[in-house]
Amino acid sequence: MGSTATTTVPTNAELMEVLAAVGAAYFQDFAAAAARHGLSSSQAKALGAVQEPVPMRALAGRLGCDASNVTGIVDRLESLRLANREAAAGDRRVKIVVITAEGREILNSIRGEMARTHQAFEAMTDEQRIALHSICSQVLPVLARTGGAQ
Repeated sequence: MGSTATTTVPTNAELMEVLAAVGAAYFQDFAAAAARHGLSSSQAKALGAVQEPVPMRALAGRLGCDASNVTGIVDRLESLRLANREAAAGDRRVKIVVITAEGREILNSIRGEMARTHQAFEAMTDEQRIALHSICSQVLPVLARTGGAQ
């Protein structure tokens, strides 16, 4: 008979460490690609967060920063013609951020240029890709919940 491999179930701490390491490596790849287009990682992340029109305050929540910081980020995106601010139909005091066609093109280029991330995903089998997607889809809603202080 063949040998039986024993698998140790990772602890929460071990899962957190590996998830953090994957996230950090992804973020570094993303930031490097964004920089090649003259954008900070926050500006590029904002482009990704406004695939559909988003109020400024909601964008701040998505980016995990103060609303005052979002103003500078959106100012830069507007100056580059990658996004626009529009008044909300129901309340003109509320500003909505909308990505432009050029902004979508830049975001797609950034994502396309993330060589290390593409290399890692392309090395996976179809079954591994399906499993990773399924696991992330289960974990993300819990992690993405907004709540109290952290």
